[in-house]
Amino acid sequence: MPTDTTGVMPRATQPVIALGVAVALAAMAAWYASLGGFSGRVVRHDDASASTTGFTVNVNEAGLDELAILPGLGPATAQSIVDHRRAHGPFATVDDLLDVPGIGPSTLERIRPHIRPIRQRPPAP
Repeated sequence: MPTDTTGVMPRATQPVIALGVAVALAAMAAWYASLGGFSGRVVRHDDASASTTGFTVNVNEAGLDELAILPGLGPATAQSIVDHRRAHGPFATVDDLLDVPGIGPSTLERIRPHIRPIRQRPPAP
């Protein structure tokens, strides 16, 4: 039987390292518990906080990038708004956005605070 123990940890050191690992695991469990980890809630460290900055968009002039950042809209719905605007002209009211495929009443209510008031053009004399 070979007696070469090169690269093997001495027996006296093993309990010390095991104790260190146990203490580290206990500390991690205490930290996790202090954050509510054992209460059944999910701990979310990476969730973005709610934005306190408001923004508005002019749907009659905004491009795809501006429209796509509206809550609940993405690139496809932004493209639908632009396509509808090209085909039918500018929106007369915010409620006219309901005519755009992909925008229903709940989506409209979600984006309404971010839509600038639509100014009516004066009638031609």
